[in-house]
Amino acid sequence: MPFEMESMADAIGVSVPVLRFLLCFVVTIPVSFIHRFVPSSFGKHFYSAISGAFLSYLSFGFSSNLHFLVPMLLGYLSMVLFRPFCGILTFLFGFGYLIGCHMYYMSGDAWKEGGIDATGALMVLTLKVISCAMNYNDGLLKEDELREIQKKNRLIKLPSFIEYVGYCLCCGSHFAGPVYEMKDYLEWTTRKGIWAPSEKGPSPSPFRATIRALFQAAVCMALYLYLIPRYNIPGLNGPAYQGWGFWKRLGYQYMSCFTARWKYYFIWSISEAGIIVSGLGLSGWTETSPPRPQWDRARNVDILGVEFAKSAVQLPLVWNIQVSTWLRHYVYDRLVQKGKKPGFFQLLATQTTSAVWHGLYPGYIIFFVQSALMIAGSRVLYRWQQAIPPNMALVKKLLVFTNIAYTILVLNYSAVGFMVLSLQETIALYGSVYYVGSIVPVALILLGNIIKPAKPARSKARKEQ
Repeated sequence: MPFEMESMADAIGVSVPVLRFLLCFVVTIPVSFIHRFVPSSFGKHFYSAISGAFLSYLSFGFSSNLHFLVPMLLGYLSMVLFRPFCGILTFLFGFGYLIGCHMYYMSGDAWKEGGIDATGALMVLTLKVISCAMNYNDGLLKEDELREIQKKNRLIKLPSFIEYVGYCLCCGSHFAGPVYEMKDYLEWTTRKGIWAPSEKGPSPSPFRATIRALFQAAVCMALYLYLIPRYNIPGLNGPAYQGWGFWKRLGYQYMSCFTARWKYYFIWSISEAGIIVSGLGLSGWTETSPPRPQWDRARNVDILGVEFAKSAVQLPLVWNIQVSTWLRHYVYDRLVQKGKKPGFFQLLATQTTSAVWHGLYPGYIIFFVQSALMIAGSRVLYRWQQAIPPNMALVKKLLVFTNIAYTILVLNYSAVGFMVLSLQETIALYGSVYYVGSIVPVALILLGNIIKPAKPARSKARKEQ
């Protein structure tokens, strides 16, 4: 068996540990499908917990479950003993333990060299534990103190421990996400909310949506395997790259990051298929007649939305969607004081939290600081675009194109840091293209403070929105 694993790993160009993880990851799909037939809510929670723990053991070893147990226990104890402060306590405990694991394992180096450990799964688990505690904390607050999303997700009653563990480890969904809410998990397992039988018909079949996700995964992997020998991160440090001019270097940076994204698209497509086939991926019904089911709860990426984004502001809405949603609800929105508008501080704090969540490598920190600058610069272009009068349609279209080109440039320039991780390599590669992706956003932000177009008039309905 070890020899067969080595042969399979060599055939697809990965290490044996990564192959073992991928096999277990794909197995989450049939495991999630079986969940549909487990009787009773207790049985479903127990099956979720046991299947998730067993898949973790097969993928990462016994120690992985011990790591997962630490934030899970800390979060649950804080909810039991310190409910008024359980949200912030779990946030600090969860991120503190995750940072400690990042520092001890330095997983980024292992991932670059073909290794893998449980840190990636711990990252997802940490977000789930924190959101559960914050929603339980919100259950103490008055409704007029809460945003709509807080009212929707808040927990009045403490989940039982088996419900909590089932939510955290559900069928291996902690491997790569998506992140979902405890309240949705509880309604799904008890067939309440949108999962309750209704006049809209019987429980919808997930198979068409699952096949679509699997087909997308196959296309993503095929494209990745085709491109990776031609455009890869090691090539950025090769002698050929050093001999190229500015435009060819910039083009290779773009293609290297473009290629790397298809690996993430594949992983997220597989995780989406697993959540959909279990039934948890149901997110609602269309308003058409007859109503059709929507399966967006597990959607983590809009591939075309990323590759053809009209603005950098759109990227958090289409890339790693569920984590971006988590960051907005549990970091960005909660830093905004009531009656005040969010500003660059909230944006930078959210991006910094995302950077720390990914790991303590300089490349991550630089990438997310760059992202904050990129989004701020894109907002300047958008404000200018909106201020153009209707009789200057050509100028407006030119600004739209400029924003698209700006987003492609700065995103792929910034992503180099995310890929290479080290400070020295990041600075060197940024310098090889004359820091163009850093200079342009800063210049736009400064110009935005000088050239301030009048705000376009908005309709009363738009203002109310």
